[in-house]
Amino acid sequence: MSRVCELTGKKAMVGNNVSHAMNRTKRKFNANLVKKRFYIPEDDSWVTLKVSTSALKTINKIGITAAIKDAKSKGFLK
Repeated sequence: MSRVCELTGKKAMVGNNVSHAMNRTKRKFNANLVKKRFYIPEDDSWVTLKVSTSALKTINKIGITAAIKDAKSKGFLK
């Protein structure tokens, strides 16, 4: 399974490792993802999502139902 946030769509970025001699080799900067269960009171159900830690801050601010609604409108969540 790919390392993509299910709410924000964040995914790995590509960059370089740079040595002291300025030699550059390719590397990946993976998204900081956690697997988390959320309770949705409207449906009286639990849902498990793989979300980035910045998405967790957004969920704490606006709530899980608003975050899921926003992700569905942007096409990140089914």
